[in-house]
Amino acid sequence: MANLTTKLRLPDLKKTQWQILAGPVLILMILAMMVLPLPAFALDTLFTFNIVLSLMILLVAMFTQNTLDFSSFPIVLLFSTLLRLALNIASTRIILMKGHTGAAAAGRVVEAFGHFLVGGNFAIGIIVFAILIIINFMVITKGAGRIAEVGARFVLDGMPGKQMAIDADLNAGLIGEEEAKRRRREVTQESDFYGSMDGASKFVRGDAIAGLLIMAINIVGGLVIGILQHDLSFADAAQTYTLLTIGDGLVAQIPALIISTAAGVIVTRVATETDVGEQMVGQLFNSPRVMLLSAGVIGLLGIIPGMPNLVFLLFTTALLGLAWWLRGQQMQEPHRLKPSASQESSALSEAAHISEASWSDVELEDVLGLEVGYRLIPMVDNTQDGQLLTRIRGIRKKFAQKMGFLPPAIHICDNLDLKPTAYRIMLKGVEIGGGQVNPERWMAIDPGCAEGELDGLPGLDPAFQLPAVWIDEVLRERAQTMGYTVVDPASVIATHLNHLIEMHTDELFSRQETQQLLERVTKEMPKLVEDFIPGTLSLSLFHKVLQNLLAERISIRDIRTIIDTLAEHAGTQSDADELTAQVRIKLGRAITHQWFGSQSDIAVIGLAPKLESLLIQATQNSSALEPGIAEKIVEQTGEAIREQSTQGGTPVLLVNQPLRLMLSRFLRRVYPQLVVLSNYEISPDRTVHMSYTIGGGQ
Repeated sequence: MANLTTKLRLPDLKKTQWQILAGPVLILMILAMMVLPLPAFALDTLFTFNIVLSLMILLVAMFTQNTLDFSSFPIVLLFSTLLRLALNIASTRIILMKGHTGAAAAGRVVEAFGHFLVGGNFAIGIIVFAILIIINFMVITKGAGRIAEVGARFVLDGMPGKQMAIDADLNAGLIGEEEAKRRRREVTQESDFYGSMDGASKFVRGDAIAGLLIMAINIVGGLVIGILQHDLSFADAAQTYTLLTIGDGLVAQIPALIISTAAGVIVTRVATETDVGEQMVGQLFNSPRVMLLSAGVIGLLGIIPGMPNLVFLLFTTALLGLAWWLRGQQMQEPHRLKPSASQESSALSEAAHISEASWSDVELEDVLGLEVGYRLIPMVDNTQDGQLLTRIRGIRKKFAQKMGFLPPAIHICDNLDLKPTAYRIMLKGVEIGGGQVNPERWMAIDPGCAEGELDGLPGLDPAFQLPAVWIDEVLRERAQTMGYTVVDPASVIATHLNHLIEMHTDELFSRQETQQLLERVTKEMPKLVEDFIPGTLSLSLFHKVLQNLLAERISIRDIRTIIDTLAEHAGTQSDADELTAQVRIKLGRAITHQWFGSQSDIAVIGLAPKLESLLIQATQNSSALEPGIAEKIVEQTGEAIREQSTQGGTPVLLVNQPLRLMLSRFLRRVYPQLVVLSNYEISPDRTVHMSYTIGGGQ
């Protein structure tokens, strides 16, 4: 199979090798023509090739249906211009060196253009050459350059709208991801093309100016060389060198005029499913009324004495015949388009089939979503070097490594209802957070220790509500030296998204993630999960236990310990909360390390003995606490959290095992950042200090 693959790939490699070398070889040939003297036959060959190349370029431009189908035109224009200039240099060298030998000194092509096309009269040749230069320089090239300039401006201005239209079609399900990528790529290529054409048109204008200068240099230089070096009379020298120069100029400017016309065709055409010829014929010769009016005007002119009556009347007859034929075609068109009864019934049944709703019309809600305003679209577009998508991929990967499961993919779309610089984060279709960022500035966040003030727009860090300032990038290093944390706009959104994902971890872990986690464990440790689900534990109960752990930000990476503990206690316990408590005790070392790291002495918040006894009694009797006691606990917990935060520690409340679940559910509704642990979950090698006691003060 490997040999077959190699054989299949070798022809493709051979096919593309000459294409890869075409550009460098052409450049080397052009440089060689500028430096090395060429014989007359070589000049004939190259001048003919230049004419053929220009005709091919014009025909390709005429038959192109879409501008981007000939996206290589700017570089082709550059190479063809260099080729003409190189030929001018080569022909100038041979004209000045051998022009005294006769009209064929620079080859048969130059001789033909100098004698046959202008009748051997150098005055006529100069006038014809000047007219070609004026047409090329003042009319075609100038117009094409202006159109390219305006086209580039409008294409760039319309890029955001086109991007949003593509995203809207993608979100509506009208197109798929691949089609959306293709359209975005086309939008980018279109802007690049018109920008390149705006600059490439300057090549042709420069080529026309160079043609004038080269002609003047050849005539003056030829006269000097012919008279002083070859003892020719002024009239003979003028006749010989001027005709050779005119022939050389015409043989170069006619291809230049053709390529300039091709440039004008490329930038003036409107993208349709037809080429230029079909557009012109289909739109010019489409109306019988236009033909009749034109025939009437030409016919009236044709009967005026002194006019070329025969020619005018011939055109009148042709236009009348064309109008009659078009009228007949239009009268037959409705009959051809009118459907039969069977076709009508088929169309009606097809329309009924299309309008019938199906389950494919039901759109499921995305678990995680990010909506952005239109000014933030470049941040989520890879074609515009948007970094937010890369950050989001990094967030998902880091989260999976930290928490032990892969979060759902984040669906990103634009929302025109949002402010241009706003964004919002959705969880199952409901907004859980949002904010505004300035895409042209950086956010300098004051972590509480920054010194001095910065010039910028005041704001808040959307993730942690810290005071911040939007500053210019030039102030970035200064802000860092002053103690500010400086982040780019993509990092602001990514940090906020990461924070909200961590706050809602349990809601992201569904039965689907549970099943995928089991499949992952089965591949690595098949014996561990053998007969575990559903033999020992149901999938629903297993999912609930894992969700309980994630709700309090406990990682489930140690799935081996979790499954072993559940398998041990599932026979005697079927309550998810009790099973979760047993798993937490087994994970005590990991939990302690998660919140305290490698500290041997740990500071925690505790409960006063009287309050603890009161709470244990209320729990055993299943009775409610008095409102005053509950309010006091909430108030003092807030004071304890602030005290712990000022000391740089994690706000951890350490209680007896029977109280842990009840206090966690009660207090974490008010203080989500609070961690509630039981005394069984602390590693025995740690020394515990009470930094604050609820119900008894510090």
